[in-house]
Amino acid sequence: MLDGRLKEYLTGFAEVVVAIVAGMLIGGLVMVIGGYNPVDAYYQLFVPSLTTGYGLEMTLSFATPIILTALTFAVGVRAGLFNIGAEGQMYMGALGAVIFGAITLPSILYLPLEFIVAAVLGMIWGVIAGILKAYRGVNEVVSTIMLNWIAYWIVESMRVYVIPNPVDASKTVSVPPAGRLPLLVEGTELSAAIIISILVLIFTYFLLWKTAIGYEIRAVGYNPLASRYAGINVRRVALYSFIIGGFTAGIAGFCEVAGRPPSYAITTGLSNLMGLGFDGLTVSLIGYNHPIGILLASIFIGAMKAGSRNMQIYARVPLEMVQTVQGLIIIALSIPGLLRIISRRIGGVR
Repeated sequence: MLDGRLKEYLTGFAEVVVAIVAGMLIGGLVMVIGGYNPVDAYYQLFVPSLTTGYGLEMTLSFATPIILTALTFAVGVRAGLFNIGAEGQMYMGALGAVIFGAITLPSILYLPLEFIVAAVLGMIWGVIAGILKAYRGVNEVVSTIMLNWIAYWIVESMRVYVIPNPVDASKTVSVPPAGRLPLLVEGTELSAAIIISILVLIFTYFLLWKTAIGYEIRAVGYNPLASRYAGINVRRVALYSFIIGGFTAGIAGFCEVAGRPPSYAITTGLSNLMGLGFDGLTVSLIGYNHPIGILLASIFIGAMKAGSRNMQIYARVPLEMVQTVQGLIIIALSIPGLLRIISRRIGGVR
């Protein structure tokens, strides 16, 4: 007989498969109504991205930042919190990395300092929401949404007034060559950032499942009242979850500006960063807020991002339709995870 955990994993896998099929059927229907061939469109969306060398490399490059922002949300959920602040924490991390483009340092110092400052700024932005939640009872959804926008305007103001690119006003100064992550494959956007994201994912897994801090986070997430009676400091756990989440989101910002050619900068309106935090939220829901599930879900979403261009060029599906279809698939995939979180909260077991 299958044990309970294996049954849970198989059930989760079945839910994901059903959600993918449902999302693709709905998306296919929309394409048929719009006069497009869904079979050809889905082929171009997924097959080249997952079966060709260049497609796989681009898939992994798109998956890199959302692995990290998904961990931000996942750690919060494990602590019983709905932390949607990865977007703002990632902005601050990107700022922490790109400011070194305006500073002259010995070459060997750029990468480590970019990493450290990006991580610290992400953690600071996360711990603000943590303090508000732990000591003032401010709902984390409200505080993180507000902090996302504050971070956006701080970084955008810095882009325009403090660290603009003197040659191209549409972006900040670029990360200097010595501060850029090396490309793993020339001619693609796949850099050593993917290695960093996987190492952070492994670190997060061991932190949550192999340490006392991780045990406390998961215990509070399952039942905060019982954890409090057991002697766990629930306020401290909330702060831990926001600090860890801020760290992973800050590193996402670092990876995106130091490891993404060709600009190696922050562009107008934060266009090269915007949405990656919310993509992470979706990926975490799809991956059951577990690091292994997050890795697989990130690759799936990365494949959709990488394949969108093929879908436009070869299947002749316009960008608006591509985004609509992708959105339908993502919504369908997110529903089981969202319902699971809601049912836990309604049932009082978080």
